[in-house]
Amino acid sequence: MIKFNVPSVVGNEINYINKTIETRCFSGDGYFTKKCTNWFEEEYLTYKALLTPSCTHSLEMAALLLDINDGDEIIMPSYTFVSTANAFVLRGARIVFIDIRPDTMNINEQLIVDAITNKTKAIVVVHYAGVSCEMDVIMDIARRYNLAVVEDAAQGVNSFYKGKALGTIGHIGCYSFHETKNYHCGEGGAILLNDEKYIERAEIIREKGTDRSKFYRGQLDKYSWIDLGSSYLASELNAAFLYSQLERANEINNIRLERWNEYYKGLLPLMELGKIHLPIIPKLIDHNAHMFYMKVKDIEERSDLINYLKENDVMSVFHYIPLHTSDAGKKFGSFFGNDKYTTSESERLLRLPLYYDLELNKVKWICELIIKYYL
Repeated sequence: MIKFNVPSVVGNEINYINKTIETRCFSGDGYFTKKCTNWFEEEYLTYKALLTPSCTHSLEMAALLLDINDGDEIIMPSYTFVSTANAFVLRGARIVFIDIRPDTMNINEQLIVDAITNKTKAIVVVHYAGVSCEMDVIMDIARRYNLAVVEDAAQGVNSFYKGKALGTIGHIGCYSFHETKNYHCGEGGAILLNDEKYIERAEIIREKGTDRSKFYRGQLDKYSWIDLGSSYLASELNAAFLYSQLERANEINNIRLERWNEYYKGLLPLMELGKIHLPIIPKLIDHNAHMFYMKVKDIEERSDLINYLKENDVMSVFHYIPLHTSDAGKKFGSFFGNDKYTTSESERLLRLPLYYDLELNKVKWICELIIKYYL
């Protein structure tokens, strides 16, 4: 059976975990946490990176940093994971879902302005499959309407928009290091602060609402509770595992891109025959091959193809059910405008196996199976 995902182990994970055990520093912000955050700050040129237990926690921190309160409105796509919305709903916000673009499955930037009201506080963009949203347009809208932009770049680590790393373009960026991601530590995340005004408060929120970070740096002789917050520190064991992956980031990226390109080349004849659609990568965008998906005719064909692949020992999956169609989505938000593409395109999308250890010949074999299905 070819699994859909196999989390990568690439080198020094065990050695670094053992080193952490030897130092007896487990709770976070130790040697490897600093190595990871320095890596992001130096590689991606963000003002400050902070490790968190998950991207969900990073999004929750973003909502706190932006002082989201009851009655505020947050604009985002419906085609995303529940954490994107939950983080802001927890603060009392109402979600305004808008339609996606069918080419990238990202938020349709042309629909944002019409969805803005005097209650709008932020735009949350989701870089689906590690392919960037149209950030120049979105940031221009944010400037004109004095809105914050949060990048849910859970899938976008080591992807770039016009040379800028995803997660570093908006005011706040959020990463995931869940085991399904290109670089992982089982569960983990990071928040990137691209505006210096957020740094001090982010440290406080992350440390349960205390100024303990300043105390540890010797800037205070004691620390106390001074703001809202929670326990948003990642374990040092997770950081040790993650740093081993970051050391090999380019290698992991190149291998995944090789597999992605093999899928594209192998399935291109079916697209030329009009049987399927393949991903579109806009110009000036460098993606990280987080996933390979194809689009089929409709939900019935997708279900049949999933079963066919399973019968041939290949696991494939579909992805998000649009949030605005869920019970919670209806309770905590509403869809603005017409659902022209969100539901219909999501029902066509099928994800194929893609991971670091997936052998190239297996990618070719999967392509051959899919071609046999259609021809």
